[in-house]
Order: sequence, then C-alpha cells, then structure tokens
Amino acid sequence: MGVEEVKKPEMESSSEPAPLKDVEQEKSVIPPPPPPPSEKVAEPLPIEKKSGGSVDRDAVLGRIETDKKMSLIKAWEESEKTKAENKAQKKMASIAAWENSKNAAVEAQLKKIEEQLEEKKAKYAEKMKNKVAMVHKEAEEKRAMVEVKLREDQLKAEEMAVKYRATGHVPKKVLGCFGC
Repeated sequence: MGVEEVKKPEMESSSEPAPLKDVEQEKSVIPPPPPPPSEKVAEPLPIEKKSGGSVDRDAVLGRIETDKKMSLIKAWEESEKTKAENKAQKKMASIAAWENSKNAAVEAQLKKIEEQLEEKKAKYAEKMKNKVAMVHKEAEEKRAMVEVKLREDQLKAEEMAVKYRATGHVPKKVLGCFGC
C-alpha cells in the first residue's frame, strides 16, 4: 500500500551523510491514491527508530499523512452509508404510512357499504313485515265477513224456520235427498 511503497534509504557503513538530492526526491514522492473502500486497510507498521535523521522523519510523516487520509476516507464512507440507510428507512416509513392510510380508507369504505346494506336490509325487512301484517289484517277482515255472513244466514234460517212453523208449510228446497 502507500505506506510500504515509500522508499527507505539504506544505511551505508560509511560515515558520509546521504546526498541532499536523494532527500529532495523522497519528499517529492506522491503517495499513491487510496485503495477502494471495499478493501481492508492494513495496519500501519510499527515505527522503527533509526539514526537516519530527517529521512526517517519524512517517512514517518508520510505514513501519518496517509493514515490520516485513510481514516478521513473511512469516516466519509461510514457517513455516506449512514445517510443512505437513514434515507432508505425514511422512505420505508413513508411507504408503510401510505399503505396504512390506503388500507384504512378501504376498510372505511367497506364499513360504509356494509352499513348501507344493513340499512337496506332493515328497510326491506320492515316492508316485508308490513306486507305480512297487511295480509293478516285482510285475512282477519275476510274471516270477520264470513262470520258475519254465517250469523246472518243462521239468523235468516231461524226466522224462516219460525215462519214455516207458524204457517205449517214445508220449505220448497228441503235438504236435498230427505224429501225425495
């Protein structure tokens, strides 16, 4: 990764310090771009203290800067993931609320229709009861008329019988076969 690719100058056994040109080249080395977020970042290597002076210091500073960038990238990634998750949860909640409101509306409509049907059923039941009552009333009236007619006929027969008894005459139409 970026930490391992930084060149470390080898310690020479001579007492001469490293040339200035090499130090300037190491400072101008640009660390490679960070790895994609899906890769796991390797743990930084432990810092070894060498008597290299500014060369080691530059390498350590480069590692620190790379680690800082990696941690910022990781924090950004986590932030973006959290935002996406919150957005998805919010949409899920709004969909659930929409579904609940639509279900409530459908249930209310169903209940209203059921109430209307119950009202119609009650009206028709009342009409049928009224018809039954009317038929019963008409039947009672007809029975009463038949009873009245029966009493009238019985009274008439009694009056005729009294008249026939008083005169001694026999009625012309006697109960069918008795007089035959």
